[in-house]
Amino acid sequence: MKLSDFKFKLPEKYIAQYPVDPRDNAKLMVVNRQDGSLLDKKFKDISEYITKNDCLVVNETRVFPARLMARKEKTNAKVEVFLLRELENNLWEVLVKPARKVRIGNRLVVDGVFCDVIDNTVSGGRVVRFVYNGDFHKFIDKIGQCPLPPYIKRHAEESDKIDYQTVFARVRGSVAAPTAGLHFTKELLTKLKRKGVKIVPLVLHVGLGTFRKVAVEDLGRHKMDSEYFEIPEITARAINQTKDAGGKVIAVGSTVVRSIESAVTALNRVKPHRGWTDRFIYPPYEFKIVDKLVTNFHLPESTLLMLACAFAADKELVFKAYKKAIKDNYRFYSYGDAMLIQ
Repeated sequence: MKLSDFKFKLPEKYIAQYPVDPRDNAKLMVVNRQDGSLLDKKFKDISEYITKNDCLVVNETRVFPARLMARKEKTNAKVEVFLLRELENNLWEVLVKPARKVRIGNRLVVDGVFCDVIDNTVSGGRVVRFVYNGDFHKFIDKIGQCPLPPYIKRHAEESDKIDYQTVFARVRGSVAAPTAGLHFTKELLTKLKRKGVKIVPLVLHVGLGTFRKVAVEDLGRHKMDSEYFEIPEITARAINQTKDAGGKVIAVGSTVVRSIESAVTALNRVKPHRGWTDRFIYPPYEFKIVDKLVTNFHLPESTLLMLACAFAADKELVFKAYKKAIKDNYRFYSYGDAMLIQ
């Protein structure tokens, strides 16, 4: 398929700028792959579609406040420093804005802390070293801003540090939330557990690549950014036991799908794994493990939309759902409403 196959028009008014409260009061569209039906529900109704002995897989990654405001030491010019990942102690790969004004050898100042620019990256970023003797992560937590996506047209607020975090977030490392998980509340998870649903974790640290536009028309030439993931033994075992017993595996978001699909054995079972994945899933694709997918409504021509179309095994069905979502005032993107493809 081609990039242009995934194009559609979305007026800006449908892009959610704030989440609903409570989280599970968001809308949920249930997409049935068998009969093509589309049902309108509330997210809290998702328990109707998850039964005893099913397995719900969630991403426990935690978003950290990656956006820092700095100034150049000599000129006081303002610079935004966006932390991507820590390479070693106090050495970070970052994006800087405006990039053209930040060169190797420059020294930046972030809330009184020095930051030396020591290298460029092949993707247009920088490698910087912070001169800091204490717990740098605590420093980031204190002065950093929540890394809201570019389509949320407002400054981050204190409430975003909670809202842009899943209730099961545990392992820090993401610069973007696994947004399908934002709809779950602790009460809803408790309800599912009491029902006999197994809820198991994995970790995939979401990078900025999730927002990077596909630049080639031929999807076979697109290269995903690598992201670190871990599937613990307890999760692999629970998934395999569920499949063996005839239960359903429900993936909460594309990050969970990509992690699982990156750790499938020749016998179509999941193995414990830790490493990096750049798996790009687009139609046609044969899924080995996941039976149901919880996902949000995504950007046109995005890899997330392509994955949803691949899972539905029917691009036109997903586009039919998106057309209905626009007609019925669903909210799109990170703080928007959800879809269950089953």
